[in-house]
Amino acid sequence: MNARQNEQRMRLPRYRQRGVTLLELMVVVVIVAVLASIGYPSYLGYITRANRVAAKSLLLQVADRQEQFFANNKRYADDLTDLGYAANGFMIDDTGAFAADGADGRIYQVRLSNTTPMTYTVNAVPQMRQAGHDTQCMTLTLTHTAVRGQTGASAECW
Repeated sequence: MNARQNEQRMRLPRYRQRGVTLLELMVVVVIVAVLASIGYPSYLGYITRANRVAAKSLLLQVADRQEQFFANNKRYADDLTDLGYAANGFMIDDTGAFAADGADGRIYQVRLSNTTPMTYTVNAVPQMRQAGHDTQCMTLTLTHTAVRGQTGASAECW
């Protein structure tokens, strides 16, 4: 190589290495963290509301069975086993299926209270994670006169 070619070669811009710099990586991490901090509470709220829907559905099912029992026996049942359930006071999981009393996935306990031959109240008491997340509604109730209630402060539970 002559000196002139060598000088031209030195003047050519050097190619930069391609890749991700630490600064670019940190910007991506910050963006993901911001999105997660916005999305995760929304996700928990969605799960809490979905679990509440499963409990409300079961309360309505129990009320329906109570009305059928009343039509057949001229009184309301004071025990859930009289309505065809496996136990008097049972647990459900997040799919609405029956769960064992000590199961990790249980979300509500369903039970009867204030039962007389002419009245009843069916309750869905939140369990485990649901109890911690659903502080606005807490226990859902449904009476023989179809009065819907909750022990929490929110009016948006039903």
